[in-house]
Amino acid sequence: MEKIWLKSYPEGVPADITQEASAYPSLTAMMLESCEQYKDRVAYDSMSSTITYGELEQRSAHFGAWLQSIGVQKGERVALMMPNILQYPICLLGTLRIGAAVVNTNPLYTASELKHQLSDSGATTIVIAENFAHTLQEVIHETQIKNVVVTSLGELLGGLKGPITDFVVRRVKKLIPPWSLPGAVKLRDALKIGAQQRLAEPVLSQDDLALLQYTGGTTGVAKGTILTHGNMVHNVCQAQAWVRPYIDTTNAGSVVTALPLYHIFAFTANCLVFMRLGARNLLIVNPRDIKTFVKELDKAPFSYLTGVNTLFNALLQSDDFKKLDFSAFQIALGGGMAVQEAVAKRWLQVTGVPISQAYGLTETSPAATINPMDATEFTGSIGLPIPSTDIAIRDDAQHDMPIGESGEICIRGPQVTPGYWNRPDETKKAFDDDGFLRTGDIGYMNEAGYIYILDRKKDMILVSGFNVYPNEIEAVAIEHPDIIEAAAIGIPDEHSGEVVKLYVISRNPNLTQEEVIAHLRKRLTSYKIPKVVDFRDDLPRTNVGKVLRRKLKEL
Repeated sequence: MEKIWLKSYPEGVPADITQEASAYPSLTAMMLESCEQYKDRVAYDSMSSTITYGELEQRSAHFGAWLQSIGVQKGERVALMMPNILQYPICLLGTLRIGAAVVNTNPLYTASELKHQLSDSGATTIVIAENFAHTLQEVIHETQIKNVVVTSLGELLGGLKGPITDFVVRRVKKLIPPWSLPGAVKLRDALKIGAQQRLAEPVLSQDDLALLQYTGGTTGVAKGTILTHGNMVHNVCQAQAWVRPYIDTTNAGSVVTALPLYHIFAFTANCLVFMRLGARNLLIVNPRDIKTFVKELDKAPFSYLTGVNTLFNALLQSDDFKKLDFSAFQIALGGGMAVQEAVAKRWLQVTGVPISQAYGLTETSPAATINPMDATEFTGSIGLPIPSTDIAIRDDAQHDMPIGESGEICIRGPQVTPGYWNRPDETKKAFDDDGFLRTGDIGYMNEAGYIYILDRKKDMILVSGFNVYPNEIEAVAIEHPDIIEAAAIGIPDEHSGEVVKLYVISRNPNLTQEEVIAHLRKRLTSYKIPKVVDFRDDLPRTNVGKVLRRKLKEL
């Protein structure tokens, strides 16, 4: 394969990072090196409370020692279910330090979604914010969870700020539904116990499991993507090599983390890459509260911001955002979903910094392609293959397509997952004979090596960067006694890229859109809920009766 993209590489970016990545036996070793190298720098800032890299190392050791004291072994799975708060990086590193694997868990999951992920992963321990403990209460008896750690938003903020924050959340805003989890431990207590214990750090290799990161499929059943320490180390090195020419590592500045750290994009780009660079990570607990978000941004100059189209667009609607000081702002990285051209142009006008698009999947840790950071205009491209990454554009017979012709984007590299947790059949289907991962995305490569996405091969719907799978919505919909059949598709939306539209065949002519949506809300996370319900007498089908979703998109 001729790597034509290398001729378009920014100056200073290497073609290969294998040697650099080989210096780290594990992701844990890489993270601990940063903790030592930058021990006096602020690592994380949440609601104006901070921890340094040195404090992160110490508290993560306490958490890891506590896990070992209750019998958690290397290879066990520990679920982390919380928003962007200081507790997340502490529990993340503490889990990795004992050789356990992290199961990143969306706090907005419904009980049925949480039950599937915990059961499928076999997680034995969970750290959960109290805001979501009621969801765990519903299903914990149907999982293998033995150890529960509950934390509050204010628990690690220190001084009077912590108790005041918790009082407001609990008593004023009443955001904590009642819950009961007998035997649950407060995180503060776990850290105190761990501080009295000795942490025994096992030998780790790049082949060891670091994460089970859940993603869906055309079946709608969420699969655990295996991400090894080697996958993550390589992807961090790849991303760092790409941004190194543009960042002053002696004073890395601050990165805004508004995307949830449980999502693979923010997990790698913000938590890991910028930790490697020694940056200050500004954690945004609730990015949907734009007013509070902008106030956080106004407290101090920021250097980098990662986001999805939805986030960029929401910030641009704020007059206060437009008044911010952007003098220190250097890089805006867009991923998770396509950045719309109109949004990119307005962003550049307001901030003076272009949005650089990146592309990847959960299965690629996630970065696979990134645009050069010095681009001054929006091209719509998802960029160039990053170092040590091969990309082929192929037809269904695994034949490479000529330059400029469309086919399925296929990826091979050290950041690509070895497969899905306990799903050998799904793993086999995901790869070509020569080890290329089939992404399901249709695109082409131009003569300079830049890649453009045209469409998705799968029927997946992308809502604000989150994968939504039609079969899952349809399966829940037809549980309604009045619904005979349902079909879900994605339709364009200026705010979230796409939203769900549900076509319904009903036996009850009086069934309303509101009733259908109320039924779905009982089982599905909010971003999976249809914005439009269209009642039909029939749906377009193949000659064997299968609904043609592509025809629905033409209606």
